[in-house]
Amino acid sequence: MRLWMILIFSTIWLVACTVEPRPINFGHDDCELCKMKLMDERFGAQLVTDKGRIFMFDDVNCMVMFMDSEEGRRHDYKYELIVDYSNPGELMDVHYTFFLKNENVRTPMNSEIIALPDEETLDEFRDDLGGGIYLGWGEILTQFK
Repeated sequence: MRLWMILIFSTIWLVACTVEPRPINFGHDDCELCKMKLMDERFGAQLVTDKGRIFMFDDVNCMVMFMDSEEGRRHDYKYELIVDYSNPGELMDVHYTFFLKNENVRTPMNSEIIALPDEETLDEFRDDLGGGIYLGWGEILTQFK
């Protein structure tokens, strides 16, 4: 009996301590920084702290400005995610993302930046949009500070 109790409590503890991202609920979730509702499934970002707190953003610039804020600097992040422009609603790790800045792209907060999963997709969108500048995550971090 005692062994069963230990197993049950161990399982509950492990499940309760699991820190995972969750899908963005477009039309319902609000941006942590600008408080606007996330509406466009091609844009969005999410930070998940190591304690499991989730912050949603409607554009990459909102996420970066939040990370640089007093509130944002208080957290350690387990996940830093961005929506894949070529696969709306799907989140991907910002550290492995190819960002394209193009003045013809209309984003929720006017960053003019789209997130893409690989260099081939970036080249396709750059051709379709008539140009643009490739940015890595480090350049994105300095772009909006």
